[in-house]
Amino acid sequence: MKLLAIDTSSLTATAALLDGDKLIGEYTLNHKKNHSQKLMPMIKELLDSCDTKPREIDVFAVSLGPGSFTGLRIGIATMAAMAQALDKIVVGVSTLETLAHSLFNIQGLTCPIIDAQRDLVYTALYQWIDGNMMEIMEQQVVSIDELINILKEKPEKIFFTGDALDKFNSNLRDSLGHRFAVPPPRFLIPSASSVAELAKIKIEKGIKTNIVPIYMRKSEAEVQYEKRMRGRE
Repeated sequence: MKLLAIDTSSLTATAALLDGDKLIGEYTLNHKKNHSQKLMPMIKELLDSCDTKPREIDVFAVSLGPGSFTGLRIGIATMAAMAQALDKIVVGVSTLETLAHSLFNIQGLTCPIIDAQRDLVYTALYQWIDGNMMEIMEQQVVSIDELINILKEKPEKIFFTGDALDKFNSNLRDSLGHRFAVPPPRFLIPSASSVAELAKIKIEKGIKTNIVPIYMRKSEAEVQYEKRMRGRE
């Protein structure tokens, strides 16, 4: 089974090709969020480099978010269109799960944090148990202060990943002390190979997903519109 996976939920654009259990290619671009221009050329270059034709792909996988609203729409629309044109299936996975899955089998907790603006983060908590990643706090959007209060109750070491780490590094480090941990930089951004691996697990378990974006909150445009409407009342 050949599986093509992408993630466009953040500044990073990443695509990977899995053949069975073997990762045969992965491209990552972590520079400027212009996925509408870069994604399709990246996919084409990846497939060409791996001597793979689009019709040879059995499964398409995509990160559903949370994250950049525009980036998610671009990624989901691209995978859905390719799959429909080739009469193949699409599998969606959570961006938070993808970030956590990259820290395979760590001892402690994994806490992905994605910037949701206005001092909010998309987050969850995961723990590896017997080689399986378990969600021990559901995916949600909370203020960074709320998250810190939750994590203060956890005795384990906590490994952080995600784009909000740059913004809240000092807050978390000062509040959690020696329990605060950060992996090497390459593990802080989404990985299409992790999207592929999670999609493969879902296929093997027969788990079906709705291919719709996971937003968790309203867009900034929606928030501003509602404020204007309330002001007119």
